[in-house]
Amino acid sequence: MPQEPFYATGKRKTAVARVWITPGSGKVTVNKLAADEYFGGIYFEPKLDKPFTVTESMRKFDVTATVKGGGKSSQIDALVHGIAKALQAVNAENRLPLKRAGLMTRDPRSKERKKYGQRGARARFQFSKR
Repeated sequence: MPQEPFYATGKRKTAVARVWITPGSGKVTVNKLAADEYFGGIYFEPKLDKPFTVTESMRKFDVTATVKGGGKSSQIDALVHGIAKALQAVNAENRLPLKRAGLMTRDPRSKERKKYGQRGARARFQFSKR
């Protein structure tokens, strides 16, 4: 009888990761591709492994995720957030070590909006005296 997957949502900036984890061998699939294939040359392995090393559950779960929005780096952070939340759903005792490692908190930093009459959020148009 296959175990029901544990689900969680992770977010960062405008990236949203829907994460399902099931007991398995540690395979990570993102948008139907292997993680290293999807994220390409970005150095992400230690980031993805962190929730598992903190909870001492390395290679015990298979991760299936769909990620939308943001850039690759932001998507990795959203995925890690989702994995941490899913690991908490697996076992409530995982919450404290994950929280201490700073993995349960959604990073609130995002792009500041552009204001009218300005070139950007803070940058002004060039001032000309004459």
